[in-house]
Amino acid sequence: MNKKEALKRIVNGEDVPKEFYKDKSIVLEAVKQKGAALEYVDESLKKNKSIVLEAVKNNGFALEYADESLKKDKSIVLEAVKNIGLALECADESLKKDKSIVLKAVNDNGYALNHADESLKKDKSIVLEAVKNNGFALEYADESLKKDKSIVLEALKQNGDALQFVDKSLQKDPDIIKAAKKK
Repeated sequence: MNKKEALKRIVNGEDVPKEFYKDKSIVLEAVKQKGAALEYVDESLKKNKSIVLEAVKNNGFALEYADESLKKDKSIVLEAVKNIGLALECADESLKKDKSIVLKAVNDNGYALNHADESLKKDKSIVLEAVKNNGFALEYADESLKKDKSIVLEALKQNGDALQFVDKSLQKDPDIIKAAKKK
């Protein structure tokens, strides 16, 4: 089997002889075409920053298959969450506390708030961005922000059905009811 055929097979998720999974040039091209191909490559290449970077640029969820050391690498994780916000789930816990990374993640997908550190679920600016993207992200906000009228109004503006996650103390507020009915 030649390199071209091996590349095609790796991209298609088919088996190839082991030496091809260790070939840096083939693997690099494979993950550029299909980031999830990182799952099948040799463990040594899952530690290679340039390969993992290309994989997460193509598919943020490829972060799941990266070596643990690269799940702590801010530049890698930032690329992953720029591609798919929910890739935050695969990041090291230390980066789930990083405001810039979490902000990028919730800008892409408000549900990424679910994977943020608890401290950032209390951060008004983070939660505001999350609910602007997806009103249902209010579900993952700290209880204190489910009582914050400005946060709640933004969530309801995006999706009126987010009313189910609003603190009981606001559920009868006329402004809240009006906002929920608009969407």
